[in-house]
Order: sequence, then C-alpha cells, then structure tokens
Amino acid sequence: MRPVVSIATATITVLGLIAISTEAPAEIVTKTIEYEHDGTPLKGFLTYDDTVEGPRPGVLVVHEWWGLNEYAKRRTEMLAKLGYAAFALDMYGEGKITEHPKQAGEWAGQVRQNVESWRSRALAGLEVLKSQPVVDPERLAAIGYCFGGATVLQLAYAGTDLKGVASFHGALPIASDADAEQVRADMLICHGAEDGFITAETIRGFRSALDEADKPYSFVEFAGARHSFTNPSADSHGIDGLKYDERADEQSWAFLKVFLSQKFSRDGKTSD
Repeated sequence: MRPVVSIATATITVLGLIAISTEAPAEIVTKTIEYEHDGTPLKGFLTYDDTVEGPRPGVLVVHEWWGLNEYAKRRTEMLAKLGYAAFALDMYGEGKITEHPKQAGEWAGQVRQNVESWRSRALAGLEVLKSQPVVDPERLAAIGYCFGGATVLQLAYAGTDLKGVASFHGALPIASDADAEQVRADMLICHGAEDGFITAETIRGFRSALDEADKPYSFVEFAGARHSFTNPSADSHGIDGLKYDERADEQSWAFLKVFLSQKFSRDGKTSD
C-alpha cells in the first residue's frame, strides 16, 4: 500500500510548479449554462480568463451536498485565475441549493442510489465543459468537495478520459474489481485526519482496491482537519464534525495546483 502523506505543519514549499499565466491583467468571464440530463433541466457555472489565448485545460468542479452554491462558484473563479477554464456542474437540477442538512442528505442520497445515473449526470456536466471553445478537450480534470469528491471518484471508476481527479474531504466509495481496472485518471485524495464521517475501515478498503489494481493515487492527510475543512462556512451549519481549517485549506489547494500543472504539462510528462 502506498504511504499516506501526513501534513502537520503550517508551512509548505512547492517546487517545480508549472503555472499557466499571462502578463495581461485577468479578465474573468462567468457564464450560467443551461443543459439537461435525462429530462432534468440543469444550470452550471462556467468561468475562465478571457486574456488567456487559445484553448486551455478544463477543470470540472463538483459541489458539496448543499448544491451548486457560491462556494463551488468561488472555486471556479480561483481556477480561472490560474489560467484554466472551470465548469461547476449541477447534480440536483435547476441549480437548486439548500442550507438544511436533512434536505441536502435527501438530494445527495437520491443521486447516489443509482450509480449509473450518478455517473451519467456527472458525465453530462463534463460534456458541457468539453464542448466549450475555450477548452482543450484533450486536457481535462475534475475536482470535488464532500459529495462532489465521491462524484469525481465515480467518474474515474467509470473509466472517463480525465488527466486527473482530486477529492477534498470526500466520501470514499470503494471500487469494485471491475471499476478499479477501468480507472485511467491519476487521483489526489485530500483527507482530514480527524474526519469522523470516514471510517478507517473505509479508507483501507478504498486504498486496497486501487493498490490491488495498481492504479496511481496520492492520499494526503491533514493533521487535525475535520470534514469540510476547505469551506469557510462549514462551522455555520452547527453540525458536529464539520469544521473549517485554514491551514489544511491552503495546503490542499497548493497540492492541487501542483497536481494539475503536472497533469496538464504539454509534453505529457508528469512528476513522481
């Protein structure tokens, strides 16, 4: 089994970061895009820097179980400032959101109960991203948070042609033997070491399935971090176990930047 990278300090040095940048000031463009899946109308959110010339890598962003809210949209803007085109998809329909845990759980549960439909709806969002003129369809990745983290892993299990997927404090669905064999994307798993929603048994099962299939992934644990550690509003829901962690948020984003730059390098090479 690959070793867990444990992050316990507040300082991180990132070497060899390949940034996509321009000398011109960023002109961030945002668009709401309506599309559908299986008869359900959906509303996604596209963001890119209009000063970047030509097609650029595309990153799919999958929201938490609250729905496509401002937090997910902010992540697309952060990606756009790095030179990527980012599309936050809609897994629930009509862009609906909630701040009520019971409602969020019901919506997420409805999606998860049918794995094929779950994957298909995520793929519908990926196709929207892929079809954008500003996107290089040969360089695509997906990132997700909580429910969204599990969703991008399902995309990987479906054998989707992605350079990489990254999960932040996501549920860790255990791949079947057949699903593990289909994985084509490298994986970055950013996990809170004190996440009480993900059991040690689940982590072992998740990693063992990928190890046995010899699939590449990086599993990074952040000491002291709990579930939803990247979301500044996590504490506001009054749920025991949800807590924002600024250090883990910043460090996991730094890991993502390196991960994406490696996956999208034009010569196709990646660093170990």
